[in-house]
Formats: sequence, C-alpha cells, structure tokens
Amino acid sequence: MLSAKTIFLRMENKIERLTVEAVELLKEMIAIPSPSFEEDAVCGHVCKWLTDHGVEHRRVGNNIIAEHIADPTRPTLMLCAHMDTVSPSPEYSFDPYKPENCPEDMVQGLGSNDDGASVVSMIAAYRYFTANAVNMKYPNLILVLSCEEERSGKNGMTGLWPELAQKVDFAIVGEPTGMKAATSERGLLVIDATAHGISGHAARNEGENALYRALKDIERLRSHVFEKVSPRMGKVNLNVTQIKAGTAHNVIPDRCDFVIDIRPTEQYDNEEILNELQEICTSELKPRNLVNRSSATFEDSPLQKAAEALGIGTFSSPTTSDWMRITCDAIKMGPGESSRSHKKDEFVFVREIEDGIHTYIRFIDYLKDSSLRSE
Repeated sequence: MLSAKTIFLRMENKIERLTVEAVELLKEMIAIPSPSFEEDAVCGHVCKWLTDHGVEHRRVGNNIIAEHIADPTRPTLMLCAHMDTVSPSPEYSFDPYKPENCPEDMVQGLGSNDDGASVVSMIAAYRYFTANAVNMKYPNLILVLSCEEERSGKNGMTGLWPELAQKVDFAIVGEPTGMKAATSERGLLVIDATAHGISGHAARNEGENALYRALKDIERLRSHVFEKVSPRMGKVNLNVTQIKAGTAHNVIPDRCDFVIDIRPTEQYDNEEILNELQEICTSELKPRNLVNRSSATFEDSPLQKAAEALGIGTFSSPTTSDWMRITCDAIKMGPGESSRSHKKDEFVFVREIEDGIHTYIRFIDYLKDSSLRSE
C-alpha cells in the first residue's frame, strides 16, 4: 500500500506536468485570433490538442464538449469556460498574439487571463480525473469550452444549455476570480427611455416640454424602492446615467432620451424589473436586452459548503458571465484576476494556472465524500 507521502508526491508531479502542458496550450491558443463569432480556428486547434492527448470529445459548432459519465446514478458536475476573446486594445505595448516573448513566470497576450487560463486549467483538471478511470465516488464530469461568451451570442452556452440541462446537476463557471468562489453575480439591464412632448417656441411658452416629463420620471426612478432584497447582494441598484434633449435654446423639446443602468439581483428577472418601472413611468422604456440576468448559488449548496471547507474565499461578483445562461446550482471560480480583463497588456502568472489546476482538483476531490444530490 502506498504511503500518504508517496501519493502526495505523485499528485504534485502530475500537476506539475499538467501545468507545463496547460501553459503551452494557452500560448498556442493566444497565437490564434479568436474574437467572438470568429472561434473556428482556435476551436479546431483545441480539438486536435485534445485528440492528441487522448481526451474524447465532440465539437458542436465552435464549442467543445467532453463527457466522463462513470456512474449514471451519480450527479454530474460541469466545468465550463469560454475560448473567445474581446478585440485587442489599440494600446497594447506588444503584439497581443505573440505570447512567446513573455517572461518565464507569466503568459502574456489577448485571452491569457480572460478566459484562456480557466480553459487550460479546467482541461487539466478534467484530464486528471478521467485519464485513470477514477473510482465511482467522484461526480461525473462534463467539460464545456464555449464560444461567443463575450458578445452574448446565441451559438455558445445559450444554444448548448437546453441539451446540457438534462445532464448537469452542478457547475463551476471558469472566469478570472483569483480562485475565489463567486457565489453570486449581478445581472445587467440597460434601458433606453424616451419622453415625448410637443415642440413649440420658447418665447411664447408653447408646446409640452419633453424634458420636464423626463425629469418627473427620473425623480420617480430615483425614489423607487424594489421591495425584494437579496441576502447576498442587497438591493437592486438603479442609476440614470445619460440624458439628451433639445435642438436649440428657443425650441421647446418634443423628445428627451435618457438611459437607465440597472444591476439586478437574483430576486428579480429582468422582465419583472422592466414591467415594474414601466408602471411608474410615462416615458417609453425599451430594454437593450433581457438576457443578462443575475445569478446566485443555491441555498445550502454543496458547492458553497465545499468552498468553505477548503478555505476558499467567497464573494459577490459585479461582472456577468455564462453563469447567467445556465439554470443549475453553480459557482464562478478561475485563475487570474478580473481587473486585468478587457485591458491592454493582458497576462496571467504561471503560478496562477498551477494553483487553478490544483484547486479544481482539490475541489472535485472533496465532492467525492459529500452528497451532491439536492434533497
């Protein structure tokens, strides 16, 4: 029988090898431009890499799904991250697609932090548990590498979830969180509001001033209280952030446009908020979209209990992710830092990738001794 020390050393050696391979794959991915809706090449490259490393998978559009269902009676945990990137900032001080020139302790380039580090770390953790036909005490695993996340496209997780929802009980959404576990994230609802009036000559005080109508609605919005309060995130945040009216100093404006920025909690869906605000406003309210909903880990979630047991810090995330496109119990957790995302000179440290792999493995390992089935 192997000693605990021998088992530990073997695990550490394996994680070290997985880290080296993960870093190399990440560099290869960065070298392939993959903005949202243009992920064909990077998806094909990752598919070939998985095949070369013995990982069975299937390609669905520009998404990749790998499944390890060891025991259908056990619950299934999904590891998901996205392969697409934003467009590069013109302020980059180096070529965002040439990671080979970076220092040894980091990987630089577009998508390195968001979300490549999570992609390669999740692949490594998935391989760790599936390569040796891990025993039945572990949850089944599904690895999903998606596209179009940055632009909320319909062919990414939005299109995949109807099928996956039939199989997945729990999920870890890979995003740069410093390997802390986000147990909630605010949604986003942006509303374009228009107040209508009747134009006229200001000298004769003619018409109906649309600006005044808008101001009355803005005051109603400013004083409005959403009754349901989230135990994790608190109240819904609402701010009017832009306003535009008038064509000349002597013309009563017949139209006033203003923008409402709302950060919902899991207590409301976006359509519910829209309807509630339309009831108190005379202005016409048009949402830019209704899909960026808020998310929160379920009450008494085994995922949150695992995070607490392993000493992983928890927090409420201000940013959105593919979490808003799935409906199962989930947390958001991945290597890197959100503050580096969508900025020039993006990077991730190699040690962060190694820690990400190690933490995912510890997390999944902990779940083998806990019941993941919701009662």
